[in-house]
This record gives sequence, structure tokens and C-alpha cells, in this order.
Amino acid sequence: MPYEVHPTPAKGKDGRNIVYAIPASGLKMTIDQIDEYCSKYSTLTSGELKFVMGEFLRIASEKLAEGIRIETPIGSFAPRLKLAREITCAEDVRNSDLILDGIDFNPGKIWTEAIKKKMYKGFRKVERMDTATLLSNQEQLEKALRQAIKDYGGYTTVNGFAYHTGLTYYSARKQLNAWTEGDNPKLLKTRRGHDNIYTEI
Repeated sequence: MPYEVHPTPAKGKDGRNIVYAIPASGLKMTIDQIDEYCSKYSTLTSGELKFVMGEFLRIASEKLAEGIRIETPIGSFAPRLKLAREITCAEDVRNSDLILDGIDFNPGKIWTEAIKKKMYKGFRKVERMDTATLLSNQEQLEKALRQAIKDYGGYTTVNGFAYHTGLTYYSARKQLNAWTEGDNPKLLKTRRGHDNIYTEI
């Protein structure tokens, strides 16, 4: 699992900023990409996973709206409620005082253990250069673009380009979009499901 290390505002015993680790930014898959992956490497045909996810969303949201906790192999989902105003007496709470504050997800042990089994290679630290430095080297960016397009089989996504360049998701998207503009654009942007793909012109 590639990860990054960033400083926090808090100081440690040595007077320097305490750091924290997060998974490397810019790595993301959409449901369309997961569906495509499953159709290539499992017995599912294209569209089946998306159909099942759509049905799960329809039924689970209906049951969550009835206050039912949904237990699944990957964890449980439950509605989270909140009072719209400060109330100190339980008897004063009325239906109109409640709002839905989101959905709580508890991954549970099964999900955690499933991920651990796949992480036999452990962790890999990603050293990211300053964004301005990365963006200033157009030759290197274009080389990374060609590699990303080759790896994806004729196109790239923001995530794929971010992975090959070390840019954040937002900087990678900004650069790709810049290449689609002007009198002589390098790339063509096409909507595909919930994501955009970029192909060379």
C-alpha cells in the first residue's frame, strides 16, 4: 500500500512537527472501473456488479430510512441522527427536531482481515516533490502521460496520471484539462460513467 507522510501543526518532544501517514493521494477507482475490472478478471459479465450495487443501494436505503441497521459481509450501515436544536429535556424532543446526519459505517473484523491478507507486500513510502516543481517540468509530465495511456490501454484517467506523475488528484486533473484546451490540444476528454477518460488526439 503506497502511503505519504505529512506534518501536523502539533509539536513533538524534540520541538519539530509531529507527522502522520495516509494512503497516497490520487489513487481512486470508480464503480465503473471496478465493474470493468471484475468483467476482465472474474466470472461476472460487464454491468453485473453495477446492477447489483444499484439494487443494494435501492433496498438498503429504503431499510435505513425505516431505522433498520444493515449487516453485510463488509460491515454494517446504520442511520445517524442529530437534533436540529439544543434540547435538554427528552420530553421536549419532537419529530420535527430530528434530522438525518449521515450514515455510519462499521467495517468490522472481516473487512479488516480481508485487506490484511492482500497486503503481503506491506507498505511503500511515496516521496512527493513540490507540486510547482512537478508542473514546471512539462517534458517529464508528457512522458508520464504517455506511460499512463500505455498502461491503461489507450487512455488515462486523472487517477492514472496522478499515480505516474506524483501529482495530487486536483493538480493532475488541472493539467489534463489544460491539455484539452487551446488551438492545438493534446488530449480529448470524454465522459465515461462517473469519470472522464483522456485520449491522445
